[in-house]
Amino acid sequence: MMITNRINFHHLKGDLFGGVTAAVIALPMALAFGVASGAGAASGLWGAVLVGFFAALFGGTPTLISEPTGPMTVVMTTVIAGLTAANPENGMAMAFTVVMLAGAFQILFGLLKLGRYITMMPYTVISGFMSGIGIILIILQIGPFLGQAIPPRGVMGTLRAIPELLGQTQPIETFLALLTVAIIWFTPSRFKQLVPPQLLALVAGTVISLLIFGGEDIRRIGWIPSGLPPLQLPTFMPGEIQRMLFYGAVLGMLGSIDALLTSMVADSLTRTEHNSNKELLGQGLGNVVSGLFGGIAGAGATMGTVVNIQAGGRTALSGLTRAVVLMVVILGASGLASSIPMAVLAGIALKVGIDIIDWGFLKRAHHLSMKGALIMYGVILLTVLVDLMVAVGVGVFVANFLTIERMNTLESQGVKAISTGDGDTDLSVAEKRLLDQAKGKVLLFQLNGAMIFGVAKAISREHNAITSCDSVIFDLTSVTHLGVTAALALENAVEEAVEKGRAVYVVGATGTTFQRLEKLRMFEILPPERVTLSRLVALNQAVAKAGVA
Repeated sequence: MMITNRINFHHLKGDLFGGVTAAVIALPMALAFGVASGAGAASGLWGAVLVGFFAALFGGTPTLISEPTGPMTVVMTTVIAGLTAANPENGMAMAFTVVMLAGAFQILFGLLKLGRYITMMPYTVISGFMSGIGIILIILQIGPFLGQAIPPRGVMGTLRAIPELLGQTQPIETFLALLTVAIIWFTPSRFKQLVPPQLLALVAGTVISLLIFGGEDIRRIGWIPSGLPPLQLPTFMPGEIQRMLFYGAVLGMLGSIDALLTSMVADSLTRTEHNSNKELLGQGLGNVVSGLFGGIAGAGATMGTVVNIQAGGRTALSGLTRAVVLMVVILGASGLASSIPMAVLAGIALKVGIDIIDWGFLKRAHHLSMKGALIMYGVILLTVLVDLMVAVGVGVFVANFLTIERMNTLESQGVKAISTGDGDTDLSVAEKRLLDQAKGKVLLFQLNGAMIFGVAKAISREHNAITSCDSVIFDLTSVTHLGVTAALALENAVEEAVEKGRAVYVVGATGTTFQRLEKLRMFEILPPERVTLSRLVALNQAVAKAGVA
């Protein structure tokens, strides 16, 4: 059963102020992302209201502000472009259905309790992924930034059309876009505390376009409906269902990553701990409702969340306040937005793309790890030139493969065969003396740490190196985990030693390690008394059997 977020009135003043401040920042961003996605400014505004309201009400991060974000806008652009190209008549309706599907996937992730796993990705992959999205957002703004009415669809289409776009540049609109970026970039910090630079750029760009360039033909947002949005019933076309499900899964996964990473930022600022699975339920419900009313998809927004917390927001009441303030603006003052130039919104979106790029890690990645840097650059290229999910999948696979290889190398060092008491061993004085007395006829085969699948090769290699001995003691005293592959390699080594007529002992197995040996039927290979001995007793018996005691 879904329970509302933690709401109380102990921080009423801070929550109200935080919500109003976050709404002021959300307004220009929602307009910019709505236009950039291709759905329109109204869709961006209603996405900010509906996702923000329901995610705040039912989510698991009290201070999280949810709304359309740069990464989600990039995917929405692809979704809308692909579906409207395939079916111009029903493409937009199917795109809003994809938003609902994304929310449904997020609810499913939450019910399956996958929240804590979604963000368990290497930082090199996350950094490359986010930087790639930032680059895509920048590329997609080239057309409207230069004053083009119909920008080419897709990254590659825009890149190929750059010469044509430059040749058809509209100087006035490009000036307004540059002015917007300059205001956001160079607004002094003391003024940023009073007025968000995005809002200042939005107002300044619009006023200048009306006062100075009022007689020029400038592309503007146009009329925005001031009433409640119409209901968008789910629309499925037989030939597009598979594509819609794929888009929904991509959008849902990206929204989950985006929201949970932002939740971690909120945790660090408020010294609290969010509920990942509950947050996914809230995010999913928000996106389902947003799609039902023609809003674009949203997720946790880092900028809005940080501003909310800094302004005093501490409970979900701040997110609800922000949503209500935005809704009042839409219903009562949406007509004022009709004069906003498209170029101004392109400038805002382009600056967001620049900020998404992980410049700090890009500058020093190659100093920290060349392999990590190559993974990050590879993810960036795949994100920009191929596909978002392919980039994440390949990046995670390669990063995890390298990590497992490193772990295997480290764990393999814990597999060693000892025939004397000399050297660096953790044996007692009595045990070392017994090994020396055996004069090489007793071999102590030690396993240490977590025996994962990659260690199986080391077990086989060390065992094959055994040439002449009368007894072999497999010591599992320091084994913390015995994986299936390593256990089968151990079983194989024990069977080979028994076939060669050696006396075999398995000592030190406890807990789950002992249970794994039972399931392998180790007691059918060895007499039970050779499995339950201590290491010292086994050494005594082996040395006595060798006749050198």
